[in-house]
Amino acid sequence: MENKNILITGGAGFIGSNLTKYIQKNYTNAKIVVLDKFYNGHFKNLIGFKGELIAGDICDPKIYKQLEKYEFDYIFHQAAITDTTVLDQNKMIQVNTNSFRNIINMGSKMNSVIVYASSAAVYGNSPAPNQIYKGEIPENVYGYSKYLLDQYVLKNIKNYPNNIIGLRYFNVYGQGELYKGKMASMIYQLAIKMKAGKNPKIFKYGEQKRDFIYVNDIIQANIKAALSGKSGIYNVGYGKARTFNDIVSILNKILKKDLKTEYFENPYDFYQDNTEADISKTKSDLNYSPEYSLEKGIENYYNNHLK
Repeated sequence: MENKNILITGGAGFIGSNLTKYIQKNYTNAKIVVLDKFYNGHFKNLIGFKGELIAGDICDPKIYKQLEKYEFDYIFHQAAITDTTVLDQNKMIQVNTNSFRNIINMGSKMNSVIVYASSAAVYGNSPAPNQIYKGEIPENVYGYSKYLLDQYVLKNIKNYPNNIIGLRYFNVYGQGELYKGKMASMIYQLAIKMKAGKNPKIFKYGEQKRDFIYVNDIIQANIKAALSGKSGIYNVGYGKARTFNDIVSILNKILKKDLKTEYFENPYDFYQDNTEADISKTKSDLNYSPEYSLEKGIENYYNNHLK
C-alpha cells in the first residue's frame, strides 16, 4: 500500500481509527483520507493522524464529488450505525445499506479495491458455528441492513472492475472503543467496573457464548483482505465461542480480585445467544490467522490501554 491513495470511511470510529493508525505506521508513504460524520467517532481517536480528515456523511451524494479528485486505490468502508438497539428501520437501512451504493459507484469509477465491514448479526440465532451462506436470518434491523448490503455485493460482484471483500465481524473489543458509549464491548464495560471494585453484572446466567475478537486481529483481516486479490464475503472472528462467565473469570485473574457476579434478566428479545465464526475460508483465501485468544486479548487490552 506504499504510495497508494487510501480512503477510510468511519475512520474516527473504533475500528476505523485503529486501521488508520496501522496503515500510517506501516505504510509511511500511503496517502490516507479519513471520512467521518462523527456519529460514532471522536477526534481523540485520531490524535497523531497526519493524513487528511473530511467531515461528511456517507448518505450525502455531494461528498462523493469532493472525493472524486483522489482516485483511491483502496477503500476501507467502516462507516455505519453500529448500535444494534436502534429500531428506526428506515434510518438503519439508509445509512448502512443504501449509502454503500455510492461507495460502490465511486470505487467502480476509480477501479478501487473495496474492503467493507459486514457483521455476524446477519446470522441471528442460527446454530453455531456460523458459516457463510448458511443460517442468514437476522434478528434485528442492524443485522438485516448488513445482510442486504452483502446481498447487493454478491449480485453485482461480477460487474465490479476490481476486488471487493466483505468482512463479517464477530464481537470486536479493544483500544479505541471508549467513545462508543453504551455500545462499547461488554469486555470494556466489565473491565472498568471491576477495576473500580464493583461486582460484574451480566445476563442470566452468563453461559451465553460469543466469538470475541480483538481489534488487532480485525485490522490484520482488513489488510490481508485488501492485498489478497480475492472477492467475496468472509467471517472474521477468533473461531471459538466463549461464555460471558469466561470474561469475568479472566478479568478477576488479571485484576487479582474475586468479585462475585450479579445476574439479571436479558431485556432484549432479539439477542444472539451463541455465535462462533467458521473462519476456514478466511484462513485459506486471505491467509488470516488470529493471534489473540480471549485471555491474551483481554490481557493486552487491559495492560496497555485500560490499566
